[in-house]
Amino acid sequence: MSMDETICLNPATGEELGRVPLQGPEDVVAAAQAARQAQPEWAATPIKQRAKAIKKVRDYLADHADLLAETIARDNGKTRTDALVAEVLPATAAAHYYAKKAAKWLGDKKPGPALWLLANKRTRLVRQPWGVVGIISPWNYPFSIPFSEVVCALLAGNCVLLKMASETQMVAQAMNRCLAAAGLPPGVFTCLNLPGRQAGPAMLEAGVDKLFFTGSVGVGKQLMALAAPSLTPVNLELGGNDAMLVCPDADLERAAAGAVWGGMVNTGQTCGGVERIYVHHSVASQFLDLLGAKVKALRVGYDTDFNVDLGAMTTTRQVDLVKAHITDALTHGAKIFAQSACAKGPNFLPATVLTQVDHSMRVMREETFGPVIAVMPVGNMDQAVLLANDSDLGLTGSVWSKDRRAALRLSRRIKAGVVMINDHLMSHGLAEAPWGGFKNSGLGRSHGRDGFNEMTQVQAIVNDLMPWAKRDLWWYPQSREQYQGLKGLIEFLYGHGLERRMAGLRKLIKLLPRMFRAD
Repeated sequence: MSMDETICLNPATGEELGRVPLQGPEDVVAAAQAARQAQPEWAATPIKQRAKAIKKVRDYLADHADLLAETIARDNGKTRTDALVAEVLPATAAAHYYAKKAAKWLGDKKPGPALWLLANKRTRLVRQPWGVVGIISPWNYPFSIPFSEVVCALLAGNCVLLKMASETQMVAQAMNRCLAAAGLPPGVFTCLNLPGRQAGPAMLEAGVDKLFFTGSVGVGKQLMALAAPSLTPVNLELGGNDAMLVCPDADLERAAAGAVWGGMVNTGQTCGGVERIYVHHSVASQFLDLLGAKVKALRVGYDTDFNVDLGAMTTTRQVDLVKAHITDALTHGAKIFAQSACAKGPNFLPATVLTQVDHSMRVMREETFGPVIAVMPVGNMDQAVLLANDSDLGLTGSVWSKDRRAALRLSRRIKAGVVMINDHLMSHGLAEAPWGGFKNSGLGRSHGRDGFNEMTQVQAIVNDLMPWAKRDLWWYPQSREQYQGLKGLIEFLYGHGLERRMAGLRKLIKLLPRMFRAD
């Protein structure tokens, strides 16, 4: 990276892909000011028109799927199939789904009265956009992760400042082209390129109304601290060290195949991927044999003809971390059970299965974020749940069993934001399913109605249907008669025994005329 531009390199080949001008905090301030000016008019634009704009983005994605998949693959290092399945397809589906649902989700809601005596006080719940939303996204899924947040924010009436990862600025340029298809007014959407360490502080200094961050736990905590003085709300999707539970009655062929995909897709650079497997001891040997065979068959290399399963790691820094986790595990007694072949190059790593692991090892306690799966036999599924929850992270998990009711019971016991049954990870591609974690894995949600609601604040508007009444029962002046009448309301509604309730009603009726008397 030069002083004034980002040089984009293909992590698999080292080929230069392009150069993108580098910006600074002053550019963030200017973008925030433009967004602040544009936001009221954008929010006032009928939701049908905003949805129509997002549908144009959907159409652009569908028409340019090959180009987008290739751009993502070359910039990030993943295979084109990974890029298509885990990025382009979910983004296209998300644009369609949210554009379809936005009007309903943004519609006013009218909860009924909780107290019949106050039925004249009618509450209307209104969802108001935050205003200017800042989004900071990572390099591992550089397109699909920010895309849903951007689309939801825009549909909700916000303007967006998006900072995409420095490592994947070619994808950022593609994102710009996609959003340009919407024909948005100036200032409504701005994609920024500045160093990651500057992005959060710059957005907070520029006065964004809410900040969305996907990345490491450490940086997430730093952003929360920076946001505290201004009480700027922060939505965080952080790390995972996710567990997969294999029950004795599981379909082991499916479980092994699912573990390989869930743990190795995107070369394991997935916060919600399989990292730890707890398998019932009665099927552990058979499961490991299936898993090992599938891992050994994986093809790792540069995607030139689609006949590659795993591509390159995105950064050498992440390669070093994965190697450190493997070394730590081996030093403490773990064994390499199975390993794939691997292409030559600094950013390629073999897919690896570790056994004889325990919770003293980093691979079982920290996010590895690479093509490594650690497998640990357990005596029973209660032990598996305890071990799965023995972590300060809780993003996702999965349970594999033919007994769906038993699997559901186990799922409810796992302390994670997303738990899948007989599958893993792919729920991130379900636009209707909320995504986010427990514990240090984050705060708030993206995706689904819950994620859409993160883009708005709830405003309660209470309308009195009896404006001709002179006063409410509890208004001044206070008196013994007023106290007794209000106490009578409690006794009438909630008192024990008919006699007590009727006595309370008499006290209340005695007070009611004061509503219609002037002082």
